[in-house]
Amino acid sequence: QVQLVESGGGLVQAGGSLRLSCAASGLTFSRYVMGWFRQAPGKEREFVAAIRRSGNIYYADSVKGRYTISRENANNMMYLQMNSLKPEDTAVYYCAADARTNGYSVYNQDYDYWGQGTQVTVSS
Repeated sequence: QVQLVESGGGLVQAGGSLRLSCAASGLTFSRYVMGWFRQAPGKEREFVAAIRRSGNIYYADSVKGRYTISRENANNMMYLQMNSLKPEDTAVYYCAADARTNGYSVYNQDYDYWGQGTQVTVSS
């Protein structure tokens, strides 16, 4: 059974930093494109970042230069370092796994597995 478990969310002041983690089990982690998404209250879930098994990385424009995605295939872990946080970054953050073999996707429906989410709240 595949499980993705996020951790590391919390309350932080604007300008602060947080590091999210995603622990994966039940899948051959190194074969998956891994992604981070977020959903703010009243909004649709949106793409944040993705990292392919090759290590190629993609970011949404809204987080480029502030967020860093990484993965440790040996430990079945993925991370999201979030710096210079803004109130508009407040959302539930989800990790997701996509079994595609080429490219990456920014669409929710293309990801096969999801975590339960972790809340990030940025105060002004």
